[in-house]
Amino acid sequence: MAEVWEVAVTDTTRVQDAARAAAEAARASGLGPPRVDAAVLTASELATNMCRYAGGGRFVAEPVGEQWGNARALQLVALDHGPGIEDVPRALADGFTSSSGSLGSGLGACARAADFFELHSSPGRGTVAVARFSPPEDRERFSAPAVTGGLHIPLDGGPLSGDALAFRSGRGHRTVMLADGLGHGAAAAKASDLASRFVLGRGGEQPETLLRGMHEVLRRSRGAAVAIADIDESRHRLTFCGVGNIGARLYHGGRWRSLLSRPGIVGAFGLRTPNPERHGWEPGDMLVLHTDGLPSRWTPQGVERLASHDAAVIAAVVLRDAGSAALPLRDDTGVAVVTHTVRPDGGDR
Repeated sequence: MAEVWEVAVTDTTRVQDAARAAAEAARASGLGPPRVDAAVLTASELATNMCRYAGGGRFVAEPVGEQWGNARALQLVALDHGPGIEDVPRALADGFTSSSGSLGSGLGACARAADFFELHSSPGRGTVAVARFSPPEDRERFSAPAVTGGLHIPLDGGPLSGDALAFRSGRGHRTVMLADGLGHGAAAAKASDLASRFVLGRGGEQPETLLRGMHEVLRRSRGAAVAIADIDESRHRLTFCGVGNIGARLYHGGRWRSLLSRPGIVGAFGLRTPNPERHGWEPGDMLVLHTDGLPSRWTPQGVERLASHDAAVIAAVVLRDAGSAALPLRDDTGVAVVTHTVRPDGGDR
């Protein structure tokens, strides 16, 4: 299940809560004491600086998967609606601090402590930081920006998210799924977890085939809205199928378009499998999936300019810019981002 530790960092008393959440999530991710300590240091620094320079923010810790295999790591996300940072490279330099224009000092230490660290800031809109920590034997797997990733926010800070992101590669394809179990809490998390396990066990099959098989598996649950994308970069093709209210936006050919899902619930009643949509998939393209916890007025314009960034960073920016510091989430919220990836030799992965 999508176990998540989320802390609303509203004042300095919540810094210890963020550090405690990072420690618990790190142990749940299978990290040993040195990596747990590194995660706690990073969480404390990010939470402190959100309070000091941004008026607070949101801190999220959760286990995540590696892009092409089964390795697991801890992901920390900090996002705020503060004044932002004018010069990110300077802010990452040791000893730099500014109460009016940056998160403050210590960000360089965060970057050194984590296996992956990225800071993105939009002056006047806020800042996002993403850090990942893995066991020593898996550090190389998590050192580069992720091309598939996202984050989960449970409703009212609950321990389980009813939304679930699952992805894997196999048979020359990248399979990405976002599920939203009906309702929220443990029962919703069970439904989305069943969907995730099904995809992880059978990735590489076409989305419509996966949805038909998943429908039978999810009959043991309350059901879920599900969207699945199959990405074949060697053929420059993306295939999409969805059932229920998962939002899907594709940037391709210089413009954004919405991908349509068929009304229904996977695992409930009779399932009419939707006809798959097929689109081109080229360098610079991007797919954003989100559950209905994201405000319906959200528009993706400008998100395409972040295509070179880590997928979780992009997802956090989407979540930040879709709402405000004062607007509470109305449901479990999941955001997933998929970007095109090209090998260093110029070939498609």
